[in-house]
Amino acid sequence: MELFIYLFAALFSVINPIGTVPIFVGLTQDDDKKERSRISLWTAINVFVILTISFFLGEYVLSFFGISMEALRIAGGIVIATSGFALLSGEFSKNRGVSKKVESDAQTRNDIALTPLAIPMLAGPGSISLLIAFYSEHQETSEIIISVLAMIAVAIAIFIILRSAHYLAKILGASGIVAISRIVGFIVIAIGVQYIISSILTIIKTNLL
Repeated sequence: MELFIYLFAALFSVINPIGTVPIFVGLTQDDDKKERSRISLWTAINVFVILTISFFLGEYVLSFFGISMEALRIAGGIVIATSGFALLSGEFSKNRGVSKKVESDAQTRNDIALTPLAIPMLAGPGSISLLIAFYSEHQETSEIIISVLAMIAVAIAIFIILRSAHYLAKILGASGIVAISRIVGFIVIAIGVQYIISSILTIIKTNLL
């Protein structure tokens, strides 16, 4: 249960679906309720598929390119911490590669569930690197099952939040969403810094031995 809660909390913080609410509202303002539900569902499914592929195949991709796990941890920690700083500064959408031009282009597409919502807004480099590093330490069958369940739970949370995005935007308002995003941003920075510290300590211990 602790493993489930840890991974769910870490993924949810890094992905931060609440911070995506204003963008989702903007992209779906002309859609009816049924279409918004469909987009929310497929966004959640796409995120789950991307996270699952990253979790199971990411380590092999690293091996192919000759990238060490510690290098990934440090790079991932930097990306995660950067995302956290973006949340604190209110530039989350820019940090995730969603500029006004991208947002405008997305509105002319038939489907936005994959891009820009699933990629790069939700399943970005931070969550992908987090899962790859997590898999390297948790490869027992029970741990893998718990990890997949945590990813399913995150996908369900994404669906619920996006499905309720227009309602949340009215209830919380812009200031409420910003406040929550900044709290989450602080947690995300801590996760990123912890990854970097752990990697540096591991490298130092390995060299000393």
